Amino acid sequence: VMNISGATTDGFSHECADIAVDRGIGGEYAARVLDQAARFRGYPRAVRRDQGLKFISRAFLAWATARGVRHILYQPGKPTQKAYNESCDGKFGDECLNEPWFETLVQVRHEIAKWRVDFNEVRPLSNCGRVPPARFGSLHRHAARVTPRQE
Repeated sequence: VMNISGATTDGFSHECADIAVDRGIGGEYAARVLDQAARFRGYPRAVRRDQGLKFISRAFLAWATARGVRHILYQPGKPTQKAYNESCDGKFGDECLNEPWFETLVQVRHEIAKWRVDFNEVRPLSNCGRVPPARFGSLHRHAARVTPRQE
């Protein structure tokens, strides 16, 4: 049995930072995935997640506290709070998971990595000005670095 966590997405650029795949995913594992994503993007100000066990575990909450990351849970019965994540997870499920039969973790990780490249670097999204999320994020990260200083 494989456990595939929902996509870890950037709320601003809509980039799919990672999708975790393993035989079991707990709070420590989720924290490692976010640490890995932070190497490129930096730590977020907040993480917004559902009330899954891995996100309310002591290990995950300690990770968030140690890094100064606010932990915000979606409110039960408020589906509009997670509309983008649900949309991304739905596309991921429909396009990557529903058709093939995976026999190994290596195989599923390879297919998911290909899907993430397509999602982030090829597909234009209307929320991103009709450019792919990786390009949108890159443009805004670059603009933030070259903004003139206030004198």
